[in-house]
Amino acid sequence: MTHPLIPPTETPPAEGSIAEAHRERADGGIWAHPYWWVLLIVVGSLSVAGFFVARIWSL
Repeated sequence: MTHPLIPPTETPPAEGSIAEAHRERADGGIWAHPYWWVLLIVVGSLSVAGFFVARIWSL
């Protein structure tokens, strides 16, 4: 007995599964939390700038 062909865009049915096929949300990877990266860059930039301001004031 041959198995029915399933189009590549559909999930084949599993035994005992009652769930419908659904599209999973794409993983954002490193860009999942852009505010975290912006905060990290801003804090790093302010730290470096603060170092130079402190050096100038200490002269």
